[in-house]
Amino acid sequence: MTIPRAVRTPPRYIAVEGPIGVGKTSLVRLLADRLDGRVVLEASEENPFLEKFYAEARHHAFQTQIFFLLSRYRQQLELSQAPLFERTTVTDYLFVKDRIFAYLNLDEDELQLYEQLYPLLKARIPTPDLVIFLQASTEVLMRRIAKRQRALEKSITGRYVDQVNQAYNEFFFTYDEAPLLVVNTNEVDFIAHEEDLDDLITKITSLKQGREYYVPLGSV
Repeated sequence: MTIPRAVRTPPRYIAVEGPIGVGKTSLVRLLADRLDGRVVLEASEENPFLEKFYAEARHHAFQTQIFFLLSRYRQQLELSQAPLFERTTVTDYLFVKDRIFAYLNLDEDELQLYEQLYPLLKARIPTPDLVIFLQASTEVLMRRIAKRQRALEKSITGRYVDQVNQAYNEFFFTYDEAPLLVVNTNEVDFIAHEEDLDDLITKITSLKQGREYYVPLGSV
C-alpha cells in the first residue's frame, strides 16, 4: 500500500527523543520515508564502553559518557556544516539530552570535568525545528527492550531503565529550546497502525511553537 505524503510543509530538522526502548529509531525511519527526508541515527553501538557500562555502571560511566558526548558533537557538527535545510532531516537523538545521562551516572568530580567541556561543544550545535518526545511506562520499555534482544543490552536492569525514564520526564517537563511534541506511546505501534502515523504527521506539520501533549488515535 502506498503511504500518502504529508500535505503541509514539515519542519526541516526534527529530533525524536525518549528513553531506551521507546521506539525512537523506528519512528525516525517512518517519518523520513513519509516526509521524503534523510535519517541521521546516533551510533550508540559504536561506543566501546557501553556494554561494560550496563554490566558495571560505576566503573565505566565516565568513559561511556565522554565517548557519547564527543561522538554526538562530531555528528551534529557535520549536520550544521551540511546543507541541512535542503530537505527534512530526522534524527533519533537531541544533543542536549547528553546532560540527562551525565547527571544520572557521573559522580561530583566527574560532573565538574564534564561541565567544563559540555558548554564549549553545545555552542556550535544546531537547534531542531521540532523535538518529538516519546513517552512510555517503564514496564512497556522493558518489554520492548527484551523483544529486540540486543546483545549489548543483556545486562540492563529494570531499575536503571526506570531511573532513565524518570530523568527524561523531568528533563522534558521544563524543556523550552524548541517546539516540543510529547507523544504517549504505551498503546500505539506506528508501524502496525498507519492511521496513527498519518495523525502524527498531521500534528507535526501543524505545530509551530510551544509545547503540545499528543495522544495517538490508537491509544484512545
